[in-house]
Amino acid sequence: MNVAKSGYRVFSANSSVACTELAKKITDPDPVTDCDLILSITIETRVDVKESVRGQTIFIIQTIPRDVNTAIMELLVMAYALKTSCAKNIIGVIPYFPYSKQCKMRKRGSIVSKLLASMLAKAGKEMLCFFPVDNLRASPFLIQYIQEEIPDYRNAIIVAKSPSAAKRAQSYAERLRLGLAVIHGEAQCSESDMADGRHSPPCVRNTTGHTGLELPLMMAKEKPPITVVGDVGGRIAIIVDDIIDDVGDFVAAAEILKERGAYKIYIMATHGLLSADAPRLIEESAIDEVVVTNTVPHEVQKLQCPKIKTVDVSMILAEAIRRIHNGESMAYLFRNITVDD
Repeated sequence: MNVAKSGYRVFSANSSVACTELAKKITDPDPVTDCDLILSITIETRVDVKESVRGQTIFIIQTIPRDVNTAIMELLVMAYALKTSCAKNIIGVIPYFPYSKQCKMRKRGSIVSKLLASMLAKAGKEMLCFFPVDNLRASPFLIQYIQEEIPDYRNAIIVAKSPSAAKRAQSYAERLRLGLAVIHGEAQCSESDMADGRHSPPCVRNTTGHTGLELPLMMAKEKPPITVVGDVGGRIAIIVDDIIDDVGDFVAAAEILKERGAYKIYIMATHGLLSADAPRLIEESAIDEVVVTNTVPHEVQKLQCPKIKTVDVSMILAEAIRRIHNGESMAYLFRNITVDD
């Protein structure tokens, strides 16, 4: 990737050492363009672009560490600085789009991912992120890891952590020619299930309404205890998901799978956020290995838990950058890959 002669440059935010390392892997053997990104005494972000970017296409690589909001401001300020330096196009390479889980209206909340996408577009004028335009897939790399690094993977079974994740698990199972199991129910009530006055139907009849209006009284929902639909006895259980952050559900699922006879348990996820005491919980659990990609920095977590392994996806990011700059079709990157992956 000849950055100097090709009319485009690759910048890396300095949110973490992992971001710089990922940028070097993507641009190898060419260097990453210099850009000073400084935090002032008041913790304000200041950007100094050291080289001329006039009329060029700029790619900004930004991973998202634990300090999510600081990383977002770094990206916004960098995009705006490059825009005011007369860059032709600004394209954000964001392996993990923050707030992506907040993409639906829940109760009295808001769709934060839409707000963030609007902010990025505003900062860079014509800034494109892979989230709204080209949502790249890590499944080929994870499937390759299963085939090459898990001994006797032919004796494995793909497990969906919940019915909502069944499509993703089914896609993995079909590609690997393996069986499929689904975990149903929950070990305990989650925070999202707590009453806030908006549950429907209400548990009791409301007698304060119109005297002539009496709606039928329905029983409140009750989630069944956690169970496994499918035979995992004597098999390697591979749980697949998109994000592993709060590991409580994964630990509970691993215990059930062990009870049902699975002799090894793997977790495969694209993004390893692994917040709070997730490394300790994984280390003390029945989980044998957690495999995530390098879309999110997790070096500290790996030091705390040797069970965490990393798969490099810089190759697909580098190819996406090359194709976008050359105006080539992105279809090759999605060949035989469905949205369920």
